[in-house]
Amino acid sequence: MRDPADLYELHPGFDDIAGLAMLVCLDGFVDAGHTGRQVAEALFERFEAEEVATFDADRLVDYRSRRPSMTFVENTWTDYEPPKLALYRMHDEENAPFLVLYGPEPDREWEAFAAAVVQLVERFSVSLSISTHGVPMAVPHTRPVTVTPHSTRPELVEGHTPWIGRIEVPASAAAMLEFRLGERGHDFVGYAVHVPSYLAQSQYPRAAIAAAGYVAGATGLALPTGGLEEVAGATDVDIAEQVAASAEVQRVVANLERQYDDIMSSRTDPEERPTLPLADDEAGLPTADELGAELERYLAEREGDGNG
Repeated sequence: MRDPADLYELHPGFDDIAGLAMLVCLDGFVDAGHTGRQVAEALFERFEAEEVATFDADRLVDYRSRRPSMTFVENTWTDYEPPKLALYRMHDEENAPFLVLYGPEPDREWEAFAAAVVQLVERFSVSLSISTHGVPMAVPHTRPVTVTPHSTRPELVEGHTPWIGRIEVPASAAAMLEFRLGERGHDFVGYAVHVPSYLAQSQYPRAAIAAAGYVAGATGLALPTGGLEEVAGATDVDIAEQVAASAEVQRVVANLERQYDDIMSSRTDPEERPTLPLADDEAGLPTADELGAELERYLAEREGDGNG
């Protein structure tokens, strides 16, 4: 068996890293509303990113599936942007350090990749790994954003009521990494933010703001959301205009609002309603088959758009 360290190169100068949280941002699987991507982009726009370790993209990425960009000027190639998957160190708004695993989701060698990340987690004594992304759901944009949390230990998502008992979905590298880290006794928590299915293909900043809030709540980090709030304001106006222009969309939104309100009104603590996932009354929720069909439809649309 290969040494997991063969899959990445460690950069010097980071021997002092210990006990930090690690945000996992792998682009390529389900991310309705571009939720996780917006959070990652906000981090890289706001904070300086120091490369701690760089992974061997040639081993992990299928170039024919996701072709890198090249620049051609007049009669020659002038630039090439190879894919990069790396572990970075950043400092938040209060100068607290944290790690970010960022780049394309590996197309191959998932087990080797997971073993390499586990090795880095143990080398740097990562205190908590965390991920976030968007999933398409039958919820309205006019209500508070809800979430499905998941973790390697029940205590990490205490207070969140499960919204469904069992469902089988296509795997992702981040999900498998969470599973493997859990097997080794490491903490990992993820937040699947619910994005209205009719907005799943669009950029939906409200979901990204909610995702950043969940990450901040789990880690104590001060993350940037000011830029997202500005974009969200403009997006809210656009959505309202599009809804107002279609009687059919208005009926769909009204039906989703009634379903949402019926479910949330069953809760005894009003203060919990905006932050807990749709639960308690599973009769009002989509079935496992319906959720699976919705996910398959979303993935098919992504593939049709060339997003793989």
